[in-house]
Amino acid sequence: MMEQWVEVALRSLAGFVILLVISRVFVRKPIGESSPFEFSLVGIVAIIIALGSFQLAVPVRIPLTALAVWGILIVGASLLNVKSAAFRSFVTGDGIPIIKDGKILEDNMKKQRLTTDELLKKLRSKDVFQYADVEFAVLEGNGELNILTKKEQQPITPKVLNKTVAPIKEPETVVMDGKILDEPLATRGLSRDWLHTELAKMNANLDNVFLAQVDEYGQLSIDLYDDLVQVPQPVELPLLGASIKKVQADLALYALDTENPEAKKMYKWCAKQMDEVDDLLSPYTSQ
Repeated sequence: MMEQWVEVALRSLAGFVILLVISRVFVRKPIGESSPFEFSLVGIVAIIIALGSFQLAVPVRIPLTALAVWGILIVGASLLNVKSAAFRSFVTGDGIPIIKDGKILEDNMKKQRLTTDELLKKLRSKDVFQYADVEFAVLEGNGELNILTKKEQQPITPKVLNKTVAPIKEPETVVMDGKILDEPLATRGLSRDWLHTELAKMNANLDNVFLAQVDEYGQLSIDLYDDLVQVPQPVELPLLGASIKKVQADLALYALDTENPEAKKMYKWCAKQMDEVDDLLSPYTSQ
C-alpha cells in the first residue's frame, strides 16, 4: 500500500498541473480586473484541488470528476463571455456612472454601496484629489473607478499645442546581465564592434553592464551593476540641435554685419533654411 505522504505528494502535484492547465484557459488579466464571478470560479477550483490533495479517504476519481465538471463550466463560461454581450453584462455587470457633468450621483452610490470615503480614495488612486476636477466617472463591474477629468484639468499634449513630436519605437535590449544579445543588435543593423566602441566612450566595462538598450535614434543607454558609478547620458542629438542653432545664429549675424547686398541676401536665406531645419529636427534633438 502506498505511503500516505507519497499519495499526498502525488495528488498535490497532479492538482498543481491541473490548476496550471485551467488557469491557461482564463483570459490573462490581473486579479484586480477579474469580476467576482471569475474570482469565485478560481477559488472553487483551488478549494477542490486543496481538499483532494490530503483527503485520502476520498477516492481520487471524486475530486477529478469535480475538477473536470468545473473545468468544462469555466471554459464554457469564458467562451460565452466572449460571444454573448448579454451574458457578459449579466456576469460582470455594466459600468455605473458615479459622477456625471461634474456632479456626484448619490443614488447610484447607494445602489452600489459605495461610501464617500471609498469614492475619494478611488479618486486619489487616479491622482485626483478634488471631485470638482472630474467631469465623468464610472464604476466598472470589477469595482475599478475610471474617470474623465475636466478639459482644463487635462495635461497639455503636443496635439493640443499643434506640435509635431518624434515617433516612439520600442527600444532594443542589446545587453542583459552582462551578456551581449546579437539578435537585437542585428535588428538595428549594429554590431558588437559598435557596442564596444559606445561602451568605451562611456568608460564602461561589459562585465559591469547589467542592462543596455538602444533607442529609436541609435543612442545607447546603460545601467551598471555598480550603482555608485555615474553613467554619462547620450548627448549626440542635443549636441546636434545646439550646433544647428549656432549655425543659424551665426548666419543671421553675418547678414547684419555685411554691407554687400548680395551677401546679405544669401546669409538671410541660409539662416532661414537653417531655422527650418531646426524646426524639422527639434522633435528629435530635444529628446
